[in-house]
Amino acid sequence: MRNAELKLDLSEFGNPNYRTPRSYELGIFGITAEHALAKDVASLSRLSGRGIRKWLPKCFRASSREAAQERHFHFDPQVHSLPDDVIMDGYWQSERYFADVSDRVREEFSFKQSATGRNAEVAAEIAACNAVSLHVRRGDYAADPVVMSMHGVCSLDYYDRAVEYALERISDPVFFLFSDDPDWVRDHLKVRGSVRVVDHNGPDSGCEDLRLMSQCEHHIIANSTFSWWGAWLNPNPNKVVIAPKRWFADESLDTSDLLPASWVKL
Repeated sequence: MRNAELKLDLSEFGNPNYRTPRSYELGIFGITAEHALAKDVASLSRLSGRGIRKWLPKCFRASSREAAQERHFHFDPQVHSLPDDVIMDGYWQSERYFADVSDRVREEFSFKQSATGRNAEVAAEIAACNAVSLHVRRGDYAADPVVMSMHGVCSLDYYDRAVEYALERISDPVFFLFSDDPDWVRDHLKVRGSVRVVDHNGPDSGCEDLRLMSQCEHHIIANSTFSWWGAWLNPNPNKVVIAPKRWFADESLDTSDLLPASWVKL
């Protein structure tokens, strides 16, 4: 742990040119980070007034004021040699980057306020049973041909096999279904056993779904960072996490350590 100051560049949120526009939602967590100012980004990018995402090289550079873009989707040991004064752009979605500080990361992603209303009610239902979160990611994955060609969507066969795996190994599971398209889930996903569809949180309350996912005992995730983090934030050492072995539609991409070793790949 370096104890370096963390600043978050929020300048691209709300950009209508993004294929999947996003709003900043991390403010609900207790993350100890400041918001980067334009001058902070310009200072490090050395190209004031130009989009940092257009400039970032697909390699790491060695000087003290630089930018680093994720080069691939598996662990890159060179990250540990980056300076503190650096812009980092990417998913960095391998547990190997932060496994040694996992408790601190979970602390940073704790919620500032307790759940209320329907979320508090569903949290109580989850706590009262052997809950399994099941996430179906559709949205741009299914609707945008370009995004679809990159990511793909998990098949119904994957969910059938994942549910059967869970039923064989988890006592009296109750499946809590999360999705950005709950109507599609109701119409197409036939889950054997006890099922609850969580559909009361809209697109502006995604963090509440993430909180509920993380409170489940076990998880069936999609090829999505959203449910990846929902499962990872669950501190239960005995949790069963079932994930799709094929993370991207493009099978040439190396995702060998994108999923923690203890997770089941189907």
